[in-house]
Amino acid sequence: MLILVINPGSTSTKIAVYENYSPILVKSISHSHQDLVQFAKASEQFEFRKQLVIDELKKNDIPFKFDAVIGRGGLTKPLSGGVYEVNEQMMNDARNAEHQHACDLGCLIAHEIASEIPGCRSFIADPGVTDELNDYARVCGSPLMKRICIWHALNQRAIARRYARENNTTYEALNLIMCHLGGGISIAAHDHGKATDVNNALDGEGPFSPERAGSLPAADLIRLCYSGKYTEDELLKRIAGQAGLTALLGTNDMIEVNKRIQNGDAQAKFYVDAMAYHISKNIVAQAAVLCGKVDAIILTGGMAHWGYLTDRIKERVAWLAPIHIYPGEDELLALAQNAMAVLTGKVMPLEYK
Repeated sequence: MLILVINPGSTSTKIAVYENYSPILVKSISHSHQDLVQFAKASEQFEFRKQLVIDELKKNDIPFKFDAVIGRGGLTKPLSGGVYEVNEQMMNDARNAEHQHACDLGCLIAHEIASEIPGCRSFIADPGVTDELNDYARVCGSPLMKRICIWHALNQRAIARRYARENNTTYEALNLIMCHLGGGISIAAHDHGKATDVNNALDGEGPFSPERAGSLPAADLIRLCYSGKYTEDELLKRIAGQAGLTALLGTNDMIEVNKRIQNGDAQAKFYVDAMAYHISKNIVAQAAVLCGKVDAIILTGGMAHWGYLTDRIKERVAWLAPIHIYPGEDELLALAQNAMAVLTGKVMPLEYK
């Protein structure tokens, strides 16, 4: 089986070609600010990114004989976890998604390429809008609003399953607290194979991060909205994108921040320590969801490479459960594995409605 995997992100498009479970090409195509500034919204980047994928495959002499093309899922509407075959309804919702993000292009590019290949199918799997919240988790103190989740579902599930395999058990047999440390941070309680509570990492709920403000004082936020000092778009960016360490320290580059700390920058150290404090607090809060029955705490994502940060988190939460660190993400492999599960008949794809 030959599978093409496409993972569009904010500043890159990652692709991979797998022959069964073995990668024969893995590539990250970077997009500069200059590349993307010409597009008013993510959906307008479709032709630009699709052509880059095609060019990369041709450059590496990859034959267009794929059995499946699987893309990263978009931010369309709440869905159960699993593999979905791309259809017209999904693509229409992706083009018009309320939360515009490059990941919305995953199903569009996958379907476009697959449609040119006889017998080729297109899929997504475990999109960021995967919603398995328990009923309590949806409730907040205002009937005008409900809590929703947008999180790193694909990577969290992939790492959880990897941890289970390495410990001779199954994902469905475990209670895990998974923490994805990236530009946004998502922290989920995984109760025997279901993420029953997790924050909305896209809009900045939870701990603050390199690019997200985290949960904010509600009354102060409302007053700011009516201050006349900022437009709606400016305030939204102050919640996600131009927030967190980006606003506090002027950069989202954690290598630079780490260098500042090593060079004695007390301000950089203070804000990173504060971020670790709030991450730890949110990890421990998820233990209440699991009634304290936690088999492991797993730290993953790009910032899990950063020993200074993970050490600060360990200091505060190691008493709760064993901590395991899986730096980076397994999203390309996870997508390929999901496609193979369908192609080999182990999994039936779900219908997007």
